[in-house]
Amino acid sequence: MTTEEIPNRGPLAGLRVIEMGTLLAGPFCGQLLGDFGAEVIKVEPPNQGDPMRGWGREKAHGKSLWWPTIARNKKSVTINLREQEGQALARELIEQADFLLENFRPGTLERWGLSYEELKKINPRLIMIRVSGYGQTGPYSKRAGFGAVGEAMGGLRYVCGDPSTPPSRMGISIGDTLAATFACIGALSALHHRNTTGEGQVVDSAIYEAVLNMMESLVTEYDQAGYIRERTGAILPNVAPSNVYPTSDGTFILIAANQDTVFKRLAEAMGRPELAEDPRYATHIARGDTQKELDDIIAEWTKTLTAPKLEALMEEFGIPSGKIYRTPDMLEDAHFRAREAIVTTQHPVFGELKMQNVAPKLSATPGGIRTPAPELGEHNEQVYKNVLKKTDAELAGLKERDII
Repeated sequence: MTTEEIPNRGPLAGLRVIEMGTLLAGPFCGQLLGDFGAEVIKVEPPNQGDPMRGWGREKAHGKSLWWPTIARNKKSVTINLREQEGQALARELIEQADFLLENFRPGTLERWGLSYEELKKINPRLIMIRVSGYGQTGPYSKRAGFGAVGEAMGGLRYVCGDPSTPPSRMGISIGDTLAATFACIGALSALHHRNTTGEGQVVDSAIYEAVLNMMESLVTEYDQAGYIRERTGAILPNVAPSNVYPTSDGTFILIAANQDTVFKRLAEAMGRPELAEDPRYATHIARGDTQKELDDIIAEWTKTLTAPKLEALMEEFGIPSGKIYRTPDMLEDAHFRAREAIVTTQHPVFGELKMQNVAPKLSATPGGIRTPAPELGEHNEQVYKNVLKKTDAELAGLKERDII
């Protein structure tokens, strides 16, 4: 599948987002909205752009390989928001927008005269989406707050890693993307409210709160039982068997058979049906108490089988399992291909460029990757002429004064 001439069938088609965010927490929310059809106009500083244009572990042709994903389906215009004339230009765009998305440190927009209280005077239907480390209120709100700090404050860092090591980070910027995802949920909730009442509102998504909301029963366990979760490596305590197990060909297969009926099938697959009747392993609670002992028994068995043989056996007996995927595995996998989880897009510099597709899939109004990530200011003329009705002379003046 390619992205040539893809029509906009997304459910958010016809909605306009002004994105003022940088890096990840704001722009990922913009990516989600754009993926499902919204017109996302990204505002960037002239001659600089979003620093994300240069981020990523690898570069090709001197360009970021992260930018093409997070900036897909977006238009780029430049505005110097530090100048009053630039702020006035931004207000003109916001006046005709459904959403304003930003992830500056709280108070920044207020200093630029772009507070929600001021903006709703010119656009009472405006939904302002604000993503920050600590939220817009509270004693920490004005602090600098990157995703890593939010992950630590929200409780995720403390439980990640092996008990023998300091708290670990995940391999991706999960705090930023969680906050962006919650911001998107909030934006769509606010849109439903607006459709009912005609009123806009502020969506306030804090990174630490987004992380906290994913932390299962962390708070209630401490509140009622005084229990503090610790780092446990590859397992979840008292959930067994659910682990990665070695194979004879040097790889690992994840097996999740902690439900009683599933464990019974695993015992049969192992040729040891008696394990499911043994009081030490017969129930979920009993297996939790003997977790390491049971994991060792299973690992001794899996080490006698190759990964393909073990996978086939797990499928035969209906036991949730799978290998630990790397990118090459994803690209070769039949299920990824069948569902087009990864698509080939067309990029003006890279040519054919593979990236993850839009998720989730909608049956009637699917999202899609319609346009590649823009060059800096690529849509200045289109947006300022078509949306704001600026003349060539006005645009030339704005450029000469370093406003765009």
